[in-house]
Amino acid sequence: MNDDDINVLALVKGRERYIFLYDDSQRAEALRMLGRYASQPDLSFTWYDAAVLSRKVRQASPSGNLLDRISLPQKTDLED
Repeated sequence: MNDDDINVLALVKGRERYIFLYDDSQRAEALRMLGRYASQPDLSFTWYDAAVLSRKVRQASPSGNLLDRISLPQKTDLED
């Protein structure tokens, strides 16, 4: 994948649209954002939605392999 490529995830729930854009370097942050959306009770975005989209993020890894959740760096890991 080119450094300029943007990954797009979209979920349509009735009249609501959830669209996530991220590049490969933001993959871990995209996964965390899905969890943040699912934990907000005022959104219709559910944990099931987060799980389905998380799987798509992992399947779209540059190597074509599923990303191991444990191997993804946390933001705090990068600050050390």
